[in-house]
Amino acid sequence: MYSRSEVTSCNSNLRCSQITLERQKRRLSKMLFSARESKTPVNSTKNTARIAGVLYLVNGVTGFFSIIYVPSKLIVPGNAAATASNILASERLFRLGIASEVICAVEFVYLLWVLYRLLSGVSKTHASLMVIFGVAFVPIMCMNAVSNIAALMLLRGGNFLPMFDQPQRESLAMLFLAVRGYGYEVGWIFGLWLFHFGVCVWKSRFLPRFLGVLLIAACFGYLAVSLTPFLLPSYANIVSRLANIPLTMGEPAAILWLLIMGAKDLSLSVYR
Repeated sequence: MYSRSEVTSCNSNLRCSQITLERQKRRLSKMLFSARESKTPVNSTKNTARIAGVLYLVNGVTGFFSIIYVPSKLIVPGNAAATASNILASERLFRLGIASEVICAVEFVYLLWVLYRLLSGVSKTHASLMVIFGVAFVPIMCMNAVSNIAALMLLRGGNFLPMFDQPQRESLAMLFLAVRGYGYEVGWIFGLWLFHFGVCVWKSRFLPRFLGVLLIAACFGYLAVSLTPFLLPSYANIVSRLANIPLTMGEPAAILWLLIMGAKDLSLSVYR
C-alpha cells in the first residue's frame, strides 16, 4: 500500500505534467499558425503592397509608352501629311502603342483590385470609390485605342475606302487622333481615384503620410489638365506645365515606395 504523502506527490506530479503538456500544445499551435501565415504572403500588408508596386510599375510603363512616347514620336500637330508619313514609316511602333494601351487598361483593373485588398481595411468607402473612379477610366482607354486603329485603317487604305483620296484619308486619320487626345482630356477627370487612394494612404498605419499628400495633389493636377482645355482653353498650356509638377511627383513616388519599401508588415486579417 502507498502512503498518503506518496499518493499526493504522484497527483501533484501528474498535474504538473498535464500543465506542461498543455503549454507545449499551445506553443506548437502558435508555431503552426505562424508557419501557415508565412506561406500566404498575399495576406500581409508588406507583400500585398509590393505586388501593387509591381502592377503599378507595369501600368506606368505601358501608359507612358502608349500615351506620351508614341504620340510624341509620330504625331505632328496641325500637319496631317507629316503625321501620316510618320505612322506609315513606323507602323510597328504605332501598333506597339495600341497594344500597350490595351494592356495598360486591362492591367489597371488588377492594380485596383490589389490596392482595394490592401486599403479596404483602412476605409471601405474611400477604397470602393477609388476602384469605381479607376474602373470608369478603363473604357475610355479602350475607345482611345479603337480611335488609333481607325486612324491606321484610314492611312493604309483598302477596298472599302475607294471614295476617299489620300489627303482626305490623312485628314480623317488626323481627326481620329485628335478625338483620341480629347478622349484623354475627358478621361483625366477620373483622376479622382487618386484622391481616395491618397486618403486611404493618409489614414493607414502602414504607409507614409507624405505619399497620401502627393497622391491627392496629383489628383488635382489631373482635374486641372482635364477641365482647363474646355473652360479656359487659352490657359491650357500654362496650367498643363504647372500640373506636371504634382503629376510627376505623386504616382512615381507611390510606385517606387510600394515596389522598394512595401509597407509595414501587418496581417491583413488581423488589421481588419
